Amino acid sequence: MTTLTERKAQARKAAFARRKEAHAKASGQGTANLSEVLRLHRGKTIGGYMPIRTEIDPLPAMAEASKFGPVAVPVIEAEAQPLKFSRWTPGCALRDGPFGAQVPEHDDFVEPEVLIVPLVAYNHDGGRLGYGGGFYDRTIERLLSRGPLVTIGFAYAAQFAADLPLEPTDQPLDMIVTEQDIWRR
Repeated sequence: MTTLTERKAQARKAAFARRKEAHAKASGQGTANLSEVLRLHRGKTIGGYMPIRTEIDPLPAMAEASKFGPVAVPVIEAEAQPLKFSRWTPGCALRDGPFGAQVPEHDDFVEPEVLIVPLVAYNHDGGRLGYGGGFYDRTIERLLSRGPLVTIGFAYAAQFAADLPLEPTDQPLDMIVTEQDIWRR
């Protein structure tokens, strides 16, 4: 019998392969559904992310949302700590952050009310398999303790996995947005 850690590693490996293939086929497409969802939250502070490797790119939707309210991206301050979010605008000066993600050159921290979450795999119950560091789980838990929060997983449809190995600390997402669909929990 395999442990949960081993099952998560196997699920990540398979999901990374599906995501890589989907990313190669996407050619930068896929943000129309995310833009549609973000239009419902105009004026709220949006937490997005700077895509790395083969993650689906939310930047076009974030740029559109920035015309109507603050948009921020995650900053990792320390291992095993929640993320902080620094205000981002299209074309702002950036610096290298941990794990290859760019962050704004000058920190201007804000609290997101809507959070776009990158992921490795998802299910239709809002389950999310991330990279394994727990950053988003801790962040979602902290933000929810402070007030309402809408969490949006953004992924390629190919990243779907019906049987995700999840544990009690894994925070469910309110919806999953792909280049094909919008799934609400």
